[in-house]
Amino acid sequence: MATFESLIGLVNRIQRACTILGDHGGEGMSLWEALPTVAVVGGQSSGKSSVLESVVGRDFLPRGSGIVTRRPLVLQLHKTDGGAEYAEFLHAPKKKFPEFAAVRQEIADETDRITGKSKQISNVPIHLSIFSPNVVDLTLIDLPGLTKVAVEGQPDSIVEDIEMMVRSYVEKPNCIILAISPANQDIATSDAIKLAREVDPSGERTFGVITKLDLMDQGTNALDVLEGRSYKLQHPWVGVVNRSQADINKSVDMMAARRKELEYFESSPEYGHLAHKMGAEYLAKLLSKHLETVIRQRIPSIIALINKTIDELNAELDRIGRPVGVDGGAQLYTILEMCRAFDRIFREHLEGGRPGGDRIYGVFDHQLPAALKKLPFDRHLSMSNVKKVISEADGYQPHLIAPEQGYRRLIDGSLGFFKGPAEASVDAVHVILKELVRKSLAETQELKRFPSLQSDIAAAANDALDRFRDESRKTVSRLVEMESSYLTVEFFRKLQTEPEKLPANQTQAQAQAQAASNVDRYSDNHLRRIGSNVSAYINMVCETLRNTIPKAVVFCQVREARKSLLNHFYSQIGRREKEELGKMLDEDPALMGKRETIAKRLELYKSARDEIDAVAWK
Repeated sequence: MATFESLIGLVNRIQRACTILGDHGGEGMSLWEALPTVAVVGGQSSGKSSVLESVVGRDFLPRGSGIVTRRPLVLQLHKTDGGAEYAEFLHAPKKKFPEFAAVRQEIADETDRITGKSKQISNVPIHLSIFSPNVVDLTLIDLPGLTKVAVEGQPDSIVEDIEMMVRSYVEKPNCIILAISPANQDIATSDAIKLAREVDPSGERTFGVITKLDLMDQGTNALDVLEGRSYKLQHPWVGVVNRSQADINKSVDMMAARRKELEYFESSPEYGHLAHKMGAEYLAKLLSKHLETVIRQRIPSIIALINKTIDELNAELDRIGRPVGVDGGAQLYTILEMCRAFDRIFREHLEGGRPGGDRIYGVFDHQLPAALKKLPFDRHLSMSNVKKVISEADGYQPHLIAPEQGYRRLIDGSLGFFKGPAEASVDAVHVILKELVRKSLAETQELKRFPSLQSDIAAAANDALDRFRDESRKTVSRLVEMESSYLTVEFFRKLQTEPEKLPANQTQAQAQAQAASNVDRYSDNHLRRIGSNVSAYINMVCETLRNTIPKAVVFCQVREARKSLLNHFYSQIGRREKEELGKMLDEDPALMGKRETIAKRLELYKSARDEIDAVAWK
């Protein structure tokens, strides 16, 4: 079976890796939060800092009056096999601190960097790792000391702010609470015990520590607390004797202070029988051994969380895309796959799988008929304009029977109006197709990682749509010109054989008499009949174009966009060199960074799973 140091050391390394990768927060529970930690809680001047230094065996924390710890300090202790001691900060990862006086100064400077040289606090933690053969593997979180009143330079809310910060750590079910209380104060008024009782009423997660035993009034002792009679916890209370202020001023070595502490308990008439369960060194081993037990109990849930996160990370990598090969063939294949993905979504928009294609039908069913109805045929075929066109067509020789040239001019003029709605339909469909290209590009998730390729595909698709639009314009213009180039003769022959409809109050004899008297070729009735005939012919042509214009637009634009939108682009990229293809696959730096981070997290979680399995069940 593995020793508890090896399992906790592994957890420590995993937590440190999580911290470096920023994997200690966000939605749901992170691996960092799933692994147990120890939060050091106590009131101001309760001796928290001295306890931590005793556990580490080094003098490294800032000292002073009032609130000294103004940011959480996540302290990870890593037991080494030998060699020199040193420290590292997360915010200065490439720098080692062999001198612990420099560690103290760096903590102070880093605190001031966030809070300023004031008495404000911040919940942004400082991450410190200490590597030493003289420590046990452990993760401790030193929190600002609880206080009851705000002092000068602090906001009125400082009391609540500190308590909320401390609660945010100790309320987590994986947090072990190290409640520090000074022996020269009544345990019933201990801020640390009061808070621990609120968040951990069963006491399963709470370890009580009594400090300053050597400073109690003569004739008094803390046996009732240490032996669990004053306030019982599920875990034994531990007493510690910190360095005195005189020892601190003399820079007494921490190892010497540990020996002095042990001598105190062994020689004490009150605490001698508890000496083997007292002191900072015993406290560190007790916490470490308890951590090992907790970790073993929670291995199944930790492994389940790791497996769930691995699946999520793999899915995220699949969503944003795996790395692209560096050879030209792999790059070309990737580009073609991206193009096919875009083309598939674009066709789904056209064919109804996605919204948008129905707007093209709206152009044919609503916009085109409405535009045709608005054409100014009433003005063009008014009595005055018909007379003007007929007389101009006749010239100096009035027409003898029917004004054929006048008819042709009136019809040509009328047919010319159809070009506007025909070209407007082409342009409207062109706008819709370009919008569908834009939407399809945005919906092609695979393309988001390649902004250059996305831009190239957009340009190629829009160029193709422009070509299709130009061809469509030519086609609908030809449809109109075809109607002008050859008139349907049968229509006019049929008009000549149809009897003229008489007004309801007019007999055939009266009509013949009136016709005989109408020697004027430009009489109102004659002009009205010409206008009516032309209008009837134009209506026939209008119905024809209403059906043929959509056919032409679909054939030239929609059909071509559906089957050959990127054909020209395909022929171009097939001739490009590897360097050019590489530029097209130039990814968004933010996305590359995201993939790299996910890959590192994935590697961390897989390694953590394998190592926890290997160490835990030996």
